[in-house]
Amino acid sequence: MIRRFLLLTSVLLVLALGAYTVYAEPVTLMLDWFPNPDHVPVYVALEKGFFAAGGLEVELQVPADPNDPLKLVAAGRVDFAVSYQPSVIIARSEGLPILTIGVLIEHPLSTIMYLRESKITKPSDFKGKKVGVSVSPLYDALFEAVAEKGGLRKEDYQLINVGFNLTPALLSKQVDAVVGAFKNYEKIQAELEGAQVDILPLEENGVPDFYELVLITSDSHVSKRSKIVDGFMRGLAQGIEFTLTNPDQAFAIFLDKNPDLRDELNKRAFDATLPYFPKGQAQSAEKWIVFQDFMLGRKLIAQKSAVGSLFTNRFVP
Repeated sequence: MIRRFLLLTSVLLVLALGAYTVYAEPVTLMLDWFPNPDHVPVYVALEKGFFAAGGLEVELQVPADPNDPLKLVAAGRVDFAVSYQPSVIIARSEGLPILTIGVLIEHPLSTIMYLRESKITKPSDFKGKKVGVSVSPLYDALFEAVAEKGGLRKEDYQLINVGFNLTPALLSKQVDAVVGAFKNYEKIQAELEGAQVDILPLEENGVPDFYELVLITSDSHVSKRSKIVDGFMRGLAQGIEFTLTNPDQAFAIFLDKNPDLRDELNKRAFDATLPYFPKGQAQSAEKWIVFQDFMLGRKLIAQKSAVGSLFTNRFVP
């Protein structure tokens, strides 16, 4: 009788424990490019178990090409990705079934960077200058908007595609300025090399404010896997909150996973990025409307998309 009682008790205990076993749903998150301080909250959410608390086992992936994340999310080969607001607007206008569910970097980091000795202080000073651009046609259009604010026409300056070699192109004086340099990276990189540089923020010189980095998923996930999207966004929001309240611990977590980035450049870059992490996840419809209108006017898109297809606040924690 005692043996039967003990056996029955053991069986019931196993069943009870099994009832509380949480199944972790495997999902993939692709970064926009190589790991850098912009991604600190993501690493925090992984390490602190914030994604796991939402029932998710998140696999982090790095793209071979920065154009991959959007395409792979649209194709259903990646669950979530870090992208850019302008890229989302372009992708949606081309019919890709993706939308933004959250924000990682709230305002533009992209700037126009130039050597201080060039005496550039305002948009009109680019007259007669050679300007390097990283990504065409987007950054061509962004610079043209700045130049127009200064009363310049296209024949007043020369745009040269220098790819991602922005800092070398500027410091070697191949160009007089570069557009697309990040205020939290290339500017610091140039200063650490001993150069004296200044910047013109795009959003203060003719370009509307926009979300630098956003989180995207597919239309299908929003409609059919909303519980997963909700768990993901809760985890990300907690990662951002922890990063803002415990920056030293957060950066230490990031460096533990990326020890090759333990240098002065990345430390300064993280400090410069902190003010741009969002304090909330509610996106502004006006911000999407204004920037989409800007892109249409600059012929970066052929048609506008319904604002509700570009982003959703449904998963704001």
